[in-house]
Amino acid sequence: IECVRDEYNVPEFRELKRKFAAVHQHIGERKIISAISIGVGGIAEAISKMAIGNDIGFRFEESVRLFEKNYGSLLVEAAAGVELDFTELGETIAAPQIEIGDVKITLDEIKRAWSEPLEKIFPTRVEPQTKSDVKVELYKAEVRHKAKLKVAKPKVFIPVFPGTNCEHESARCWRYAGAKPVELVVRNLTPAAIEETVAAFVDEIRNSQIIMIPGGFSAGDEPDGSGKFIAAMFSNPRIAEEVAQFLQRDGLILGICNGFQALIRLGLLPYGEIRTLDKDSPELKYNTIGRHVSRMVRTRVTSNLSPWLSGNAVGDVHTIAVSHGEGRFFANDEWLKKLAANGQIATQYVDMDGNPTDEFPDNPNGSVLAIEGITSADGRIFGKMGHSERIGDNVCKNVPGNKNQHLFEAGVNYFS
Repeated sequence: IECVRDEYNVPEFRELKRKFAAVHQHIGERKIISAISIGVGGIAEAISKMAIGNDIGFRFEESVRLFEKNYGSLLVEAAAGVELDFTELGETIAAPQIEIGDVKITLDEIKRAWSEPLEKIFPTRVEPQTKSDVKVELYKAEVRHKAKLKVAKPKVFIPVFPGTNCEHESARCWRYAGAKPVELVVRNLTPAAIEETVAAFVDEIRNSQIIMIPGGFSAGDEPDGSGKFIAAMFSNPRIAEEVAQFLQRDGLILGICNGFQALIRLGLLPYGEIRTLDKDSPELKYNTIGRHVSRMVRTRVTSNLSPWLSGNAVGDVHTIAVSHGEGRFFANDEWLKKLAANGQIATQYVDMDGNPTDEFPDNPNGSVLAIEGITSADGRIFGKMGHSERIGDNVCKNVPGNKNQHLFEAGVNYFS
């Protein structure tokens, strides 16, 4: 209503404002059950979306222009007896179908027509959530890895790939923690640009103490394997060799969200080195809900093995933002037992009581054993789905919980 400015206060807009005001009033009185704005697909698309959402059928009472582009119009489902100066289209029915005269289209037919063409690329159906009986106990390491070389202000290499969108927040956190972040934009439009980028990667890694691969949607978050482009870049023989030398110098690696996906694909997690994966290697799969999830979750520090978590006590719970479509951690029981015994299960999704859970939305992606993050065997490489860089005095002020995991300060303190 407020979008209709005074200079456009002509009769047509005044009538539109009056109708919208009536709808607004009925919503407040809970007489409007549901509503949708009509878009490019017209009434046919709008009715279909409303019907398949909860498997509620609909019967048209009269002929209408189903595919007319009624931009700006509202389609509302109102309780019986509500008077609205709108065109009445029909009524909801118990049968899961849409009836237009003698034509009856089942909601299952509509769902298939909508989802099947792109099902292989953007799946709406995923395999059931995997459950495991492996027990994960809180892991308290007696000795934590410490850098031999002391650095007052460690340099952090942050590669920025096409689709990366968390580099600036990450760099800000590093500056606040006392480090020197360096962002390098990957250029890949020409063979010469790629060659220059590879050379720059090698140079930056050689002169850095920390590598952080931030979150985002590299290469458009390509289907069936987000993080593939990042992994392909780091698999370049020159870069891979420099990463191996970097790890021998006690360097630290952190990957968040898209970065976690890349570390898994590279083998850096859980193996601690860039290597070819086995068929049984741990992996990240599509969320069990079959779509992207964006919300705040609670995670628990399960192990203090990693220097990245030196600013926390085992059992600490944090409230962290997640935003991903492919974040479901999976590994077979053999791997899960190994990860648990080594203290490599760093963080888990937990419920309100602080207990690991299989249930959505506390476990937002269906990860086995509620695993949110894992580390390499020595803890120096850490990958997690939660966006620990999305913090600040004015971030999510209305959401309770401790949001600062102190990862960045821990990374700096590792070299002190």
